[in-house]
Amino acid sequence: MTKDLLFEIGTEEIPAGFMKRALSDLGKIAQEKLQEARVDFEQIKTYGTPRRLTLIVENLAEKQLDMEEEVKGPSVKVAFDQTEEPTKACLGFAKGQGVSPGDLIKKEVKGVEYVYAIKREAGKDTATILPELLPDIIKSMSFPKTMRWGDSEFRFVRPIHWIVSLYGTEFVPFEIAGIKSDRLTRGHRFLSKGEIEISEPSLYFKALEDAWVIVDQERRRSIIEEQINQLAKQQGGKVSKDSQLLEEITHLVEYPTALCGNFEESYLELPKEALITSMKEHQRYYPVVDETGNLLNKFITVRNGDSNYLEVVQRGNEKVLEARLADARFFYTEDLKTPLEQQVKKLENIVFHEEIGTVAEKVKRMIDMTDYLAKHIKATDQTKEEANRVATIAKGDLVSHMVYEFPELQGVMGAYYAKAHGESGEVSRGIREHYLPRYAGDDLPQTESGWIVSFADKLDTIVDCFGIGIQPTGSQDPYALRRQALAIISLVLNKRVKLSLEQLLADAYDRLAQDIEPKVAKDQLVKTVVEFFKQRMKGYLNEAGHRYDVVEAVLGTDSSDFVQIDSWAKALSEFRVNEQFQALLTGFNRVANLAKKGDSVKVSPDLLEESAEKELYDKFSHAKNKIDQLIKQEQLVDALVEIAKLQPAIDKFFEEIMVMVDDEALKNNRLALLKSIESYVYKYVDLTKVVAK
Repeated sequence: MTKDLLFEIGTEEIPAGFMKRALSDLGKIAQEKLQEARVDFEQIKTYGTPRRLTLIVENLAEKQLDMEEEVKGPSVKVAFDQTEEPTKACLGFAKGQGVSPGDLIKKEVKGVEYVYAIKREAGKDTATILPELLPDIIKSMSFPKTMRWGDSEFRFVRPIHWIVSLYGTEFVPFEIAGIKSDRLTRGHRFLSKGEIEISEPSLYFKALEDAWVIVDQERRRSIIEEQINQLAKQQGGKVSKDSQLLEEITHLVEYPTALCGNFEESYLELPKEALITSMKEHQRYYPVVDETGNLLNKFITVRNGDSNYLEVVQRGNEKVLEARLADARFFYTEDLKTPLEQQVKKLENIVFHEEIGTVAEKVKRMIDMTDYLAKHIKATDQTKEEANRVATIAKGDLVSHMVYEFPELQGVMGAYYAKAHGESGEVSRGIREHYLPRYAGDDLPQTESGWIVSFADKLDTIVDCFGIGIQPTGSQDPYALRRQALAIISLVLNKRVKLSLEQLLADAYDRLAQDIEPKVAKDQLVKTVVEFFKQRMKGYLNEAGHRYDVVEAVLGTDSSDFVQIDSWAKALSEFRVNEQFQALLTGFNRVANLAKKGDSVKVSPDLLEESAEKELYDKFSHAKNKIDQLIKQEQLVDALVEIAKLQPAIDKFFEEIMVMVDDEALKNNRLALLKSIESYVYKYVDLTKVVAK
């Protein structure tokens, strides 16, 4: 027989941002605890509202599985004396396991016999173990931030006010943090009155919906999405999809009712990003746009409650937004009075990092790096000039009123201010784009100036932080260095520009050293940061769908050229299905295994005595010229084919040539031949890391 388990933890309002992880953890922890307790179940589901975390375990077995365990004891030689009588060691082991010496069995392990005790334990009724298991689930949960309340030292995401624990119709009694479990839950904080008794799990959802609580977060999400889309349509507009905002609102309400509000049409004269940020980021409102994407003077919000007095709620939300938009208008008007070039001077008073210096000093390094990059990618004189201008004034909006109030708008507002004071469209767009990409999958800069300054800004930040010993550790990355490294990789791969990362890092280090004394030596920083970038590149290639061995092969070389690494990963992944793939691996691995003993790649043709070694030398020399040309033309799969064609000559070499001969000159020359082949291929890919089909 089985029964369903209902376990509800009732709390004060849980932050919406904590809910997704909390529900996932609740399910995982419950599964682990039940499996450890040997209690079978069919399915675990978790639900949540701002005031509750709910666990439903369907068809939970009424009894634990019986346990039989073998416990290893001393060896037979130690357990029994010469007369086969149990020794003290044997008697002590048997007593410790609760069995008699006569019940011990003998088993051989790797040629040695040991005694084993067979421990058997009959399964207990599930109802008897739940009073310990359920509070253990609560104690095992973790959150980004927790609270204590009352006199208890117990911590949880928010104070617990009630607990429901039912196994079928049976109540599961326990107490935690001064709260005793019960059958009683609570409905909507304002629409429901009194406690609600739950007689069995199957009645839980209906009972709470009658009390104005929709427990199933997926159903709430669906209702919210349907309501806001319908309201927007009624207003002659639509709302843009925003999964993050929808997720947040879902976990802010227990009973959603969407409503539409209005604001003065004159506010539409403000930059649309300022309006949208005021609505979405600060008030959790959905902006409404027309079919062409232009903002309407309307917004949609979601009330936690029913439709009664909706017009009162609407007016309240309109007043709140009115105040926000009035502030935004004031900030924007004031900011327009000062050109960005004058704002930049204030950056001398803004500390970027106490050990690194001011934002003004960072801007100077950005300008230098921008000039360096522009020359390196052979940008036109106009692009160089535009990029320099972008780097010079891009950070000016950081001291504006608008960005101080709405930090999300840095770069965006700078573009508006630049345009308002006569900067070119390229410079204005570059200012906006120099923060891109902000996260994986984000838009990339479309202007040359935006691309260059984005690269310069992010690389400077990475070198600055590593220079004073700040590196990401575990989940801690306060300066988003991983994200910025990935952004640089995306920039490089999008433009397919070949850059020497080591040279760029060394150059950035020298610029930093003009402002401060770095804590890390240049050589060490370059080495560390290159490896840091390679780890990010590894994640990028994994996300792109390449096999682990292909990723290891292309990252296993000394190259830090992201374009080369990406291109060879694609080529090697494609070549795996080629009929010559095995020949490629076989031939190269035979060469690489012995090449390790060589120190030089310089081959003396005069010392090649046997036809097999002469043939391999000639074929490799000829193939190398052809491969170089194919690589130059980016025909990398064809290049791999040419390498694979060396296999017959390699096989013949190993069949007919003794490499490790007594003649040192002859031996070293043959090793040099193998080393030259291995080193040539290793410049691009480490084929020893590739696993055969």
